[in-house]
Parts: sequence; C-alpha cells; structure tokens
Amino acid sequence: MKIHEFLIPQLKQETALTLKFLKRIPEDQLNWKPHDKSMSIIELANHLSEIPMWISGTMDHGSMDLSGYKAPSESTVSEIIATLQKNSEEAMKALQKPDEAYQENWKMTKDGEILMEMPKFNVLQTIVMNQFPHHRAQLGVYFRLLDLPVPSTYGPSADEQ
Repeated sequence: MKIHEFLIPQLKQETALTLKFLKRIPEDQLNWKPHDKSMSIIELANHLSEIPMWISGTMDHGSMDLSGYKAPSESTVSEIIATLQKNSEEAMKALQKPDEAYQENWKMTKDGEILMEMPKFNVLQTIVMNQFPHHRAQLGVYFRLLDLPVPSTYGPSADEQ
C-alpha cells in the first residue's frame, strides 16, 4: 500500500466527522467560550477548518515559519464548513505524492529558530492528523456545557444511542 492510499481515507473520515460537529454549532453561540483562556466556538471551528491546509503546507513545502501565521477568521458556520471542504480537497491532492516525498524533512520555524524538524510522514501522523480528534473533543465539551447534543465519532455518543 502506498502512503497516500493510507492517508487519504483517514483524511476523508476525519473531515466527515469534523463536518458533523461543525453542522451542530448554533449561530447564536459563536462567541461562547467556557473560560477566558479558551478559544471561542468560532475560533475553535475556524481552527478545525484549517487543519487540512497544514497537510498541503507540509507536503508542498519544506518548512513553515510561524512568525507570519494568521488564524482564519470566517464569520459563519457555512463559511467555516466551505473552508474545511476546500482545504480537505486541496489536501487530498497534496497527499498524492510518491512515498519518497513523505520521507523528506520538514521544519517548523519562528523568526529563524527551528522549533521542530522531522520527516513529513511523521509531521502528518503525529501532529496534523491528531489535531482533528483533539479539537473536536474540545468542541464536544463545549456542546456538553451548552447542553447541545454531542455527535458520535468513533463510536456512539450518549446523545445518539
């Protein structure tokens, strides 16, 4: 099995699960957050929508400098969903590379300092793909605190049995 044949179905599954969560966000709660140190729902949703873009950035470039990073700022749930879908489609194209491309090193830097360096496959598996369940779980906690139904993900949720 080629590496992209493993990763593309994984990305499709994570995107579908993330869409289930995004579609449940109430437009009247976009600015809600559980704590001052927490992201608001809209910030968290925007962050979830950008994760596939990290796949493209990893596969299409040799590094990323965080000093120029600007978080996405879509203002509606439908815009966030469209961004997730667009970024996922672009990521699937970026993943269609020969296995050798996944062994190339990739660096994350900030103002010239190397924060992290590892093969692209490791970046995708240990950092990028793990962001989906991590931040969906955060959103699930927000839903629970707002008494909204939490979607099922890898198994049933208490709200969908």
